[in-house]
Amino acid sequence: MYILGFSAFYHDSAACLIKDHEIISAVQEERFSRKKHDFSFPANSIKYCLKNSNISLFDIDKIVFYEKPFIKFERILETYLAFAPKGFASFSKSMPLWAKDKLFQRSNIVNELINNFGKESDCDDKLLFSEHHLSHAASAFYPSPFNDAAILTMDAVGEWATSSISIGNNNKLDIIKEMHFPHSLGLLYSAFTFYTGFRVNSGEYKLMGLAPYGVPKYQELIKTKLINLKEDGSFKLNMKYFDFCTGVKMTNDNFNSLFGGPPRLPESEITQRDMDLAASIQKVTEEILLKTCLHVANLTGQKNLCLAGGVALNCVANGVLQRENIFENIWIQPAAGDAGGAIGAALAGYHIALEKPSVKNIKKDKDFMKGSYLGPEYSDQEIGETLDQLGAIYKKYDENNLIDFVSHSLSEGLAVGWMNGKMEFGPRALGNRSILADPRSSKMQKNLNLKVKFRESFRPFAPSILFEDLSDWFETNSSSPYMLYVSNIARDKRIEDDSKDNLFGIELLKHKRSRIPAVTHVDNSARVQTVHKDTNPRYHKLIKKFKEITGCPILVNTSFNVRGEPIVCTPEDAFRCFMGTGLDILVIGDYVLLKVDQDLSLKENYQERYELD
Repeated sequence: MYILGFSAFYHDSAACLIKDHEIISAVQEERFSRKKHDFSFPANSIKYCLKNSNISLFDIDKIVFYEKPFIKFERILETYLAFAPKGFASFSKSMPLWAKDKLFQRSNIVNELINNFGKESDCDDKLLFSEHHLSHAASAFYPSPFNDAAILTMDAVGEWATSSISIGNNNKLDIIKEMHFPHSLGLLYSAFTFYTGFRVNSGEYKLMGLAPYGVPKYQELIKTKLINLKEDGSFKLNMKYFDFCTGVKMTNDNFNSLFGGPPRLPESEITQRDMDLAASIQKVTEEILLKTCLHVANLTGQKNLCLAGGVALNCVANGVLQRENIFENIWIQPAAGDAGGAIGAALAGYHIALEKPSVKNIKKDKDFMKGSYLGPEYSDQEIGETLDQLGAIYKKYDENNLIDFVSHSLSEGLAVGWMNGKMEFGPRALGNRSILADPRSSKMQKNLNLKVKFRESFRPFAPSILFEDLSDWFETNSSSPYMLYVSNIARDKRIEDDSKDNLFGIELLKHKRSRIPAVTHVDNSARVQTVHKDTNPRYHKLIKKFKEITGCPILVNTSFNVRGEPIVCTPEDAFRCFMGTGLDILVIGDYVLLKVDQDLSLKENYQERYELD
């Protein structure tokens, strides 16, 4: 039985195909359209899923959309009535769009399917609608290693719910408690994202990365003025300070007065106040998460916890939660945001709507996401033909010689674009669409940010480490294959230096914090990815060879893209990014390209394209 799930129309469109209980493929529309956070109908993603399984839409048994538009419209309408007449301008602008497109989602979806797949694709009788938080919960529970678990989902808002607690048992999943709009941890965090000059729904990563440079001096002010926090983790926002119910901004003049001035202008200088605000909201987020999880444990009696929703991508808070040992086991959906709702919609359709059994061969730390390697891959012939068409100059290696050449190049300080196998699903590059570098270099973080990624110099990079070496380098022995936890660097790998006591803010980057400074944040932590031989054998082999050369079982791993662009999907995407940035080497499958060998005019052309972007 084939079930197709998809998310669309609001944020991060994606499609997922399952066969019975097995996830076959999943991909985000942005990877094909090259539009960051593309929310259009995921026609290309659906086409990929069908092509990958050599089936047509006619073969699909059910199609499941990840939320219920009518309930969402009800929330928007009731919110306006509650705040009327304030916010009429915002309401009047959004209503024509709802009336035209979003309110009649069923007919729009059917029309999109017919337009993209032909009249025989009229799938009205196959179409089901999940609920937003049910999709999140299903995406976390069903692929997890657990037969029973508590599930916590926290995000900005779905239809009404902003956080929910569920219990999963075999194929059953029941939501037992919810918190409703406008009281939302996701929206609270996004309000500070907006106020510190970053873009809502994409800049939250930046705010989290900025937090260690600041002091949480506003933590108590947030708890006193902005929220009324209960011991069970629930809270009420003081809407006097927020504008997202009635306007187009997240915060208002009262918020500005509380924190001493207007929001930072995007791209302007980041001040110590911005860093302190980031540190403060991060601490509040961690406190709310811990209180909520203690409540979840007491309420459900479960020993396993699954997490999803955008807040679950806050890997710093996840690391704090993991160290508290509230639950024996925690599993987080790697595509925890709205894109992952496509997986949850498909699995909810199969297990809940159709009441199909759950089949799990339970193994410790073994989930059913296939490493999140669920997207397109390209054959040796396809890669070669593309490179020839692009005028690329390359050499082809067998695997052993390729691993040897690339590992030695990395040890010499070169930056490598690495594209291999199936593309990752979700926001993290996990070794198949990655930029790799030597973590021992004290200059690598700044150089990669400014010369390759074209982004803020403070942005941290993640370490990919051989799982078998994890506890030697970090204060944890828990696997983290999806880069969703922050752990502290082992004390014997840190470099203590009194000179750092005189440094503040971004100047802290000047301090060499550990033997792997390129991946060590200023608070001696890192967002760890553990690499396992059975999940990604080639990537594991590369890091192992790097360890033989350097004694270090770690590589810098950041997503293969530049600021404002989705992660690369195709060989052409990879070549364009390689030529337009400061990368030294490009590896696609068995093909190796050196920047110094490429046509200079091609290089200038691609650099101009990035400058125009």
